[in-house]
Amino acid sequence: MGMTRKFFSCILLLVLTALLLTVAGCSSSTPNTPVQPTIVGQKTLVVGIDGGYQPFSYVDSAGNPAGFDVDSMKWIAQKKGLNIKFQPTAWDGIIPALQAGKIDLVYAGMTITPERAEQVNFSIPYWEVNQDIAVKNGSAITLDDVKSGKAIIGTQSGCTAATWVDKNLISTGKMSQDHLKLYDETPLAISDLVAGRVDAVMYDDDVLSNMTAGMPVTIIGNIQTKEEFGVAVRKDNPELLATMNDGLTQLKADPYWQELIRKYRMQRTA
Repeated sequence: MGMTRKFFSCILLLVLTALLLTVAGCSSSTPNTPVQPTIVGQKTLVVGIDGGYQPFSYVDSAGNPAGFDVDSMKWIAQKKGLNIKFQPTAWDGIIPALQAGKIDLVYAGMTITPERAEQVNFSIPYWEVNQDIAVKNGSAITLDDVKSGKAIIGTQSGCTAATWVDKNLISTGKMSQDHLKLYDETPLAISDLVAGRVDAVMYDDDVLSNMTAGMPVTIIGNIQTKEEFGVAVRKDNPELLATMNDGLTQLKADPYWQELIRKYRMQRTA
């Protein structure tokens, strides 16, 4: 009897050990550590915008992000199941903020240029602008005066208007460097125009006409720069780039695109 009892005890021990090993094996194959979410599908994406770039992106009187680009991003986010929040960012620091990971993309009327494309990846173009020229009502300054470097020009620092003036007027010797007045924000340049401290303001057409509505200034013409806007993302995020490209393609094919153009009184149906 003693030997039989000992034999069955050993068998029972072996069975229990096997069961424990089986349970342990199952636990290791299904760890409790959750799978990290993908940046596009789960993470809240921080969308960098210019806080004073009507009608594309701005902060309204209630403190909420608004504008053509903001509404476009909201539509894409809804279609793609993205979680987003908007972050107004100083324009001359918006690409460094993107590269540093403080924001995940820039959707704020950013012109696609070779210099910027070395730092970020751009989506397909979604809008085209030219550079409008505004002068104070009653001014004798003409479009030819501006093009030939005979006017003191105000514009926003870091924008493509400043780049155009530097490349076509200052670098060619048509205009002295001190005749280009740079501002942190375009409304400051417009204020100086009204006050007579600059002869003209150059800026993106849809935006400048919006900013000067009801003010004692006149748009005297534009310079055909044919700049294309794109959404900027970091170079290490091809998934987000593909998502935005597909989203923009869907948006421009949807009736909502034309609704946005009418809502924000855009000059062209690009």
